Formats: sequence, structure tokens, C-alpha cells
Amino acid sequence: MVRPTVARVDLAALTSNYRSLVASLEREPSEAGATAGVIAVVKANAYGHGAAQVARALEHAGATLLACADIEEGTALRAAGVRADILVFGALSVSDLDGIFDGRLTPTISTPGAATAVQAAAARYRQRIRYHLKIDTGMNRLGFRFDNLRRTLPALLASPNLELDAVYTHFATADEPGSPLFERQRTRFAAALQQLAALGATPRLRHAANSAAFLRDSRVWYDLVRPGLLLYGIVPPPLASTLPLRPVMTLRSRVVAVKGMRVGETTGYGARFVAERPTTIAIVPAGYADGVDLRLAGRGAVLIRGRRVPVVGSVCMDMLMADVTGLDVSPGDEVVLIGEQEGDCIDVREMAATIGTIPWEIVCRIGSRIQRLYD
Repeated sequence: MVRPTVARVDLAALTSNYRSLVASLEREPSEAGATAGVIAVVKANAYGHGAAQVARALEHAGATLLACADIEEGTALRAAGVRADILVFGALSVSDLDGIFDGRLTPTISTPGAATAVQAAAARYRQRIRYHLKIDTGMNRLGFRFDNLRRTLPALLASPNLELDAVYTHFATADEPGSPLFERQRTRFAAALQQLAALGATPRLRHAANSAAFLRDSRVWYDLVRPGLLLYGIVPPPLASTLPLRPVMTLRSRVVAVKGMRVGETTGYGARFVAERPTTIAIVPAGYADGVDLRLAGRGAVLIRGRRVPVVGSVCMDMLMADVTGLDVSPGDEVVLIGEQEGDCIDVREMAATIGTIPWEIVCRIGSRIQRLYD
């Protein structure tokens, strides 16, 4: 049985987006004169799109390095049959490190505690393991501080079972063109690379660019870029792009009931919508348990019969109401929450702007009970 509200995931669009990014990199070599590669980011259930299916499609399209948030996500990808290299972005100091070795995962080492733990685990397994080193250049989250490397790195670099394969950083404001922090982080990372060389470290790879940084400055492409949102056909606001990207996910439902309201009657929790004229509402089986944000009520719209109709009342746990007054609407009619219908479109960026959030949240919050159908 398929519930009326479903997310369709266009794997052909995903593949096209990946290849468009690769082609863009090939057209403009990095500052070293080489073509940067791609780390395809599939963390957070591939931004809500379904990690297993997305990862397999990207691997089939040619991706050789994927990235996830933690060991558990990487283990799930291996269980789904993914054979590409998998980088774990997240902290490791309190994780079950056996998964790194059982799943042939590449860890990020971002703290001295993680360095000690991974070294001990690698010695126990009698393996030498490659890792990526994360440098904190101003995000102040994970990473070795850029201004303290001479004190904190020697012990890690001397670890007998750990081999430095790559070094990276993460930008805090790549999607804020007016912020000076982006340039400060860029120069700090360049200085950190020089310090690594002075310490005798020779990482094979460098990377720094998320989707926004990829669009903003080719100087930070280095050897690899890390597109996430762009893979799924969404440009990080407020940036723009001429890349031929296609949205990968749509979210659709069906009208399950149509009801008339008299003047003065209300609908939904809190009785926030009052009919000021004879009103017709359509009931749609999609609610906040499905990831539909409460703030859409009174602000957002859905598409029914090619028309934008406002979401009214309240977004309930399992349903919402839309004002379809003047339209010939019947149970069974298609409802588009994200996607196109008869020439009009509501995309993720629009929905995010409508409720004052970011596109990442919109796609990642689409609920687990929403079935993903893959094309």
C-alpha cells in the first residue's frame, strides 16, 4: 500500500547534476592546474532523498568517494552494497570505532581525543588506516585550531598506525557574500597547509568547498569539492548558478475531502482561520509528522489544478487544509507541495523563504513515513 503523500526521487536528475558538476570542474582547473574531483555528500539520508538509493546511483554515475556524517551512516551504506570509498565527517571520540574497520570507512580526525582513540583501535586491529585531518579555521565546531597546530599535531602525525591522506576545513559563511569570514578562513587554511609542510606532513589531497563555496570561489576547489545541496538540484540561497541542475525530489499528495464553510466558521487547531465569505477547503493528508512545517499555515501555498491555493488554519500532525474557493476540486485531485503542476512550480528555495528557514531543513525533515518512489 502506498499512502497518498509520496516523495518522488528522480535518480536521472541526480546523475545529471553530478555529471554537470564534474563537467564544470573539468572546464576550470584548480589553482594547481589539475582538475578537482568530487566528494558526493550523502549524509542525513542523502538530505532526505534516501541514502542507499542515492549512493548507489552516484556510484553508478562514477562517484568514487562519498561522505556521510557518522560511522552508523557509513555502515548502512556498506550494508546497502555501496563499494565506493566513504569518508566519515563527524566526531569519533565516543563512537564504536569497530565500524571503521568492519565497514572500510575513512575517518576524519578532528580532535586529539579522536586521534588517540583511532590510533588505539588501529593498533588493536593491526592495521594502518588512512584518515582525513580537519582544521578549524573559524567555524569553531570540530577541527584542530588553525593557530595551534605546532602543539597539537606532532603526536597525531607520529601515530604509527595512522596515515594522513587528506586535510580539509569547512566554511561557516560561504553562502553569505558580504561576510569577511570566508576570506579569513581561506587564508588561514592556506597558512595551515604551510604549517603542515613545515611539520613534515604531505597529505595527498586538500578540500574545503561545500556547495556554496564551490559556486563562490574556484580558489578553494583544491583537489576535491564537497557538493551536497547542489547534487540534489538546489542552489544555496542567495547564490545563483548557471549550471544545468534539476530538482531531484518532488512531494505530492491527493485531496481526500472537500468541505464547505459558512461565514464566521473556523478550521484547524487554534481556530486561526475564520471564513470571511462562503469558503471551500480541501483536506490534504500531509502534516508535520511528514515534515510539513507548521509555519506554512497562513503563509504558504500548494498547487491544485494548476492553481496556487493558500494553506489555511493550521498544519496538523497528519493533514493540512487549503482554501480552494472557486475551484472545481474533488477528492483524488493531485496536490503538489514541492514540484511542478501545469506550468507553475513551488520549489524548495521558495518554501524555505516563505517560512524563514533554509532549504537544507526542508528536504532533511521530510518524514520517514513518506514513501520515496525512485524513477
